[in-house]
Amino acid sequence: MLIEALPYMKEYYGKTVVVKYGGNAMINEELKIKVIQDIVLMKHVGIKVVVVHGGGPEITAMMKQMGKEAEFVHGLRVTDEETMEIVQMALLGKINPEIVSLINLYGGKAVGLSGKDDGMIKAKRSLLSKVIDGQTQTFDIGFVGDVVNIDPGIIEVICDAGYIPVIAPIGVGEANEKYNINADYVAGDIAGALNADKLLMLTDVEGIFLDYTNKSTLISSLAVAEVHDLIDQGIIAGGMIPKVLACVNAIDKGVPKVNIIDGRTPHSILLELFTKQGIGTEILS
Repeated sequence: MLIEALPYMKEYYGKTVVVKYGGNAMINEELKIKVIQDIVLMKHVGIKVVVVHGGGPEITAMMKQMGKEAEFVHGLRVTDEETMEIVQMALLGKINPEIVSLINLYGGKAVGLSGKDDGMIKAKRSLLSKVIDGQTQTFDIGFVGDVVNIDPGIIEVICDAGYIPVIAPIGVGEANEKYNINADYVAGDIAGALNADKLLMLTDVEGIFLDYTNKSTLISSLAVAEVHDLIDQGIIAGGMIPKVLACVNAIDKGVPKVNIIDGRTPHSILLELFTKQGIGTEILS
């Protein structure tokens, strides 16, 4: 196994790989440890690793603990001022430091960050538009943001110092207001700003299938030009659409390869990076 992995270790030595960490691998304790071990190993073989994490289930759980019900509009969380405070508590007070401490525990060196640090993520309010009964309706869902600009300076400094940046997807607006941003899009924008060589999206699916009822139809490689056709055909549907569009966004920003991999598979990151067959679906420019 090590001999098979060696050429891939050489290939990625000194390269930048962004890992979007989310899904069940953030909740299941056994999987969580395996993801952290993979990230530490990547660092030890000379890869510049950058971690971007989400935290939807934890945010919902914390809201419930504080007596506030989560409200969603077309799948997006309505984020008023009070909810935004809870989002920051969950992401910056619980999830981010936990990931940092686990990386440190398993032999790495990590630093927790958010888009507020050094003005890393500039954001603006996201307005949701949907066509309903033939008419376009716009919904204001509060402090949910879109990325305007990424300043990767602080990330590069931390990587060059030998640390692993762990980034929470909170951005800052023109009036210093804070925004909760989709972590998939933040990971893609950060990968583009860093000129990363690869973006790994950990999900709770094995990849993209031509037919989800038939596991033999897994699409191992997909060109960006094919993505919209698959969406129009309904092959890419539901919650997979924004995730795949986030992958396309990363490629549009210069990332040559994005991989959607199943975080429920133990050591999925190592299987993708260091084996010939890899896993999941690779989207290429």
